[in-house]
Amino acid sequence: MAAGAAWSARLGRPVELRGERRVGGGCISAVARVESAAGDVAFLKWGTPAALFREEARSLAALEATGALRVPAVLGVAVAEGAAGAETGWLLLEWLEPAPEGAGMWAALGRGLARLHRTRAERFGWPADNFIGPLPQANAWSSDWATFWWERRLAPQLRRAYDAGYFSPTERRRFERLGAGLAERLAAAAEDGPSLLHGDLWSGNVHPTGGGAALVDPSSYYGHREVDLAMSELFGGFGRGFHDAYREAWPLAPGYARERRPIYQLYYLLVHVNLFGAGYVGSTLAALAAAG
Repeated sequence: MAAGAAWSARLGRPVELRGERRVGGGCISAVARVESAAGDVAFLKWGTPAALFREEARSLAALEATGALRVPAVLGVAVAEGAAGAETGWLLLEWLEPAPEGAGMWAALGRGLARLHRTRAERFGWPADNFIGPLPQANAWSSDWATFWWERRLAPQLRRAYDAGYFSPTERRRFERLGAGLAERLAAAAEDGPSLLHGDLWSGNVHPTGGGAALVDPSSYYGHREVDLAMSELFGGFGRGFHDAYREAWPLAPGYARERRPIYQLYYLLVHVNLFGAGYVGSTLAALAAAG
């Protein structure tokens, strides 16, 4: 297997794969714990779209380079030709042994996220388009955050959901009216500037280990730091101390909860409509009303 060769190159010695065991968490990709004859352990994920794995590796490398938070190290990544000529991809990662949540884990994660967000760029965007789940996510650079959030985030997901019949023309016009007023509503982002984001920060992407929390499955780009916070609050699950520790490390401008949070959560809700269907339409419209 090509993953075995990549693992060998990383370790600097031959690796003979002994077996694999499927593990939970692979709602988009197939995932497994793989072990070598020498007892080395790694985490392997594979499937389509093939480019997803290359872009996840790019995000993980960027997050790891900051030293702000633990992420699994990338051991190898590739795109290969699968059945009937279709491309499939795989990503081999460091195995991080799961452990119960330790005391202070969530507060440490909040402080670490604030440190991560101190990694800056001159513009909003990313060197390449990537994915949110299996859906494409456009990242062309922009000097204007409101334009970026509408043109690269809300509008593409709204178009997909509208074309699938999930929203009426009247509801689409409500979204478009919101989009027309984003420059004023998201003005705090101009003050904060572009931050390196995890990009998909829900509790399922927080992996407790014996050394604290690690973050997995990023969809990174440079954006307004409050996007990660808004996603962390959308479905809950972040333990006591996380948000307080973040705000102590880097306070938020007024208006986050009332104005900007629902605007940022709209993106992830639209993604859920497009991935999982009509069950998320009601919560999406509720967020639109809150943002309105």
